[in-house]
Amino acid sequence: MSGGATWIRDLALGARFAVTGGRRGWIRTILTAIGVGLGVSLLLVAASVPHLIESRDTREADRAVTYNDEVKRSERSFLFAQTSTLYRSDTVNGAVLRPDGSDAPAPPGLAKLPGPGEMAVSPALADLLNSPEGALLKDRLPYRVTATIGDRGLIGPGELFYYAGSSTLSPAAAEWRADSYGGNQGKGDPMSAVLLLIMVMACVALLLPVAVFIATAVRFGGEQRDRRLAALRLVGSDRAMTRRIAAGESLCGALLGLVAGAGFLALIRQFIGSVTIWNVNAFPFDIVPSPVLTALIAVAVPASAIGVTLFALRNVSIEPLGVVRNTAPRRRRLWWRLLLPLAGLALLLPQSGQVGLGDTEIATYQIAGGALLVLTGVTLLLPWLVEAVVGRLRGGPVPWQLAVRRLQLSSGTAARAVSGIVVAAAGAIALQMLLSSVQSDFMKPTGMDAARAQLETSAKATDGSAARKMIEKYSATKGVSSVIGMIEASVDRPGPIRAGEDFIPITQITVADCPSLRELAKLPSCKDGDVFIARTHGTRGPSDEYLAETARPGAQVNLNRQQFGPGGEAKTTKPVLWRIPASARTVESRTDPVGQVSFGIMATPSTVDVSKLVSPMARAMIRLDPDAEDAAEYARNSAAAIDPLTSVSTLQNFERDSQYSSVRTGLFVGATATMLLIAASMLVSTLEQLRDRKRLLSVLVAFGTRRATLSWSVLWQTAVPIALGLALAVTGGIGLGLVLLRLVDKQVADWWGFLPIVGVGGGLIALVTLLSLPPLWRLMRPDGLRTE
Repeated sequence: MSGGATWIRDLALGARFAVTGGRRGWIRTILTAIGVGLGVSLLLVAASVPHLIESRDTREADRAVTYNDEVKRSERSFLFAQTSTLYRSDTVNGAVLRPDGSDAPAPPGLAKLPGPGEMAVSPALADLLNSPEGALLKDRLPYRVTATIGDRGLIGPGELFYYAGSSTLSPAAAEWRADSYGGNQGKGDPMSAVLLLIMVMACVALLLPVAVFIATAVRFGGEQRDRRLAALRLVGSDRAMTRRIAAGESLCGALLGLVAGAGFLALIRQFIGSVTIWNVNAFPFDIVPSPVLTALIAVAVPASAIGVTLFALRNVSIEPLGVVRNTAPRRRRLWWRLLLPLAGLALLLPQSGQVGLGDTEIATYQIAGGALLVLTGVTLLLPWLVEAVVGRLRGGPVPWQLAVRRLQLSSGTAARAVSGIVVAAAGAIALQMLLSSVQSDFMKPTGMDAARAQLETSAKATDGSAARKMIEKYSATKGVSSVIGMIEASVDRPGPIRAGEDFIPITQITVADCPSLRELAKLPSCKDGDVFIARTHGTRGPSDEYLAETARPGAQVNLNRQQFGPGGEAKTTKPVLWRIPASARTVESRTDPVGQVSFGIMATPSTVDVSKLVSPMARAMIRLDPDAEDAAEYARNSAAAIDPLTSVSTLQNFERDSQYSSVRTGLFVGATATMLLIAASMLVSTLEQLRDRKRLLSVLVAFGTRRATLSWSVLWQTAVPIALGLALAVTGGIGLGLVLLRLVDKQVADWWGFLPIVGVGGGLIALVTLLSLPPLWRLMRPDGLRTE
């Protein structure tokens, strides 16, 4: 028989043993399939990410309006204005539409445009508006819900989005006029090389633990299987044949794991629409694995099952009368385990200083390969470290001695059980060091001062009196402690253009009370009736010479400055003159809480008739009462009552780069999914180990060993490898992190950033251990001595 046919025969025989080996064999195969299936399901979700991103981008592009300057009013055209508001921690986006004719197209997800006063909402927004938690938001959106937006019109099932119809939306208030949807989606800026490095490292750090766990899962029940294979030697099989049969058993579990993984993916798709992780959610039809990556997974998982099994049996002598492991317990060798991390460093170090913030390309495969080798090397060092340490442990209480002796006899099994969390922790520590050191490059100061005000809003008013009423409305809002309110308009110098001038000099006039003016300028004193001339000395505004052309004590200004039509033609207006008091004092401007600088004329309310101002702007910087619940929401509701299109901005001292935020969010989503997998996989692995020791535990209980003693021994058997594994993860993670920082030419920003990761890893293990205690107590019952 040829070599290939021999392999196929022996693998098939092993697969038959896996499914016909009685109750124990079935349990072992099922646990392997579940373990492999969990890993495969996460790999398939990762393989769906390209389609997920493409689908979301396509739907977002499809609902964007097609606009240009050539769109004229027609039966198909419509006015379009985007809106956005923050409700507690959620962003609610929307659009206000006004059709110019009866044939205006409806946006994706709707059969027709909402009528005036009507609103079409996403299912998530409908649920929020109908719940008690959405009462304040319902007051902010003064429309009647008449339709639900379909999936084609939403980026994700949890998106809060609406379309509102209006009969009063004017061309001046609208952003543009359009006649179709699905265009004008320009390409974004190329991603920084530093962000590309973070993404590459995230893929390695998040997916390698999955591969490690799959490799661990195919070894479930290895000791029992090896003893069972010894019987095959009695009927004439040689060592090579028994190893191939063992590989066939693992192959069967891996193939069933592929099926289980597909089943888990189908289950995930059913519920993914109702799950939101870090504000990210997806429709079930978004989760479609890439065919190429799916084929790669389908080939790699069974191949790894065969390879891992053959590699694990290299030091196992399966003889007709039993199994002897490592023949004469040979100590694990260290030298070859160091080759992988050294090879990884050899790939990474030549890239030192080659990844810059302004670059857009990196050596992706070289960096990914180097990181992969380093983290794999950390995993391979764990069995050697556990064996080296537990081999020197002596004495102690009975539970400790039982645990140590078990680890000394089978340190490899204990190391495999925690290898996934070790490689995940090492990768997370390296990523944390990289993120903490480069995040300052993607955080820029806004110039705002959130201690002086928390919200800012502005709106055009028909006249100064209307602007004053807007500010008064904010002041009377629940939860608002004070308002820095002002009415702003532009004034110019009376008379015609003079020789050498291209236009009539203009300046800004700001009308506000004294407390508000003190936020805009450095005032020596202030009382109602005062007027000031605020100068910036040309730093963040006009020069003092230009300002003096219009704003100077005793000069006249025209409150009704010349206006221009839509085509740029000048309109004839009658001047409205106002004289700046001769007592007006010159002061220096001050940066306001929003980071802007006002200049020109600053007047208190009694000095100017604001009703004569033309096209004034009402601005309000709002201070909130920190003890008032939902103060910001009441302020936003007041803004919406003034004008539904009014935008309210939250003041923040620093602003994070949008691409960095997207990468960071994706990293958190991936880390959450990986941690959930690791928790589930560790639980399955722990249950498999306990099942493997069922008979031994029952014998010890039958001989009078206290259950508490055995429980503590099992806990110590978990704690020792975990402690050693986390120590190794910290060492390897910091080492890899230092190398990555050399790539971006950065220094360590936080040496203690690994502590939260170690805490999460330790907490995860503690949780899994606690969940395994009830099965442990059941396995200690005397009926565990029963045999089949």
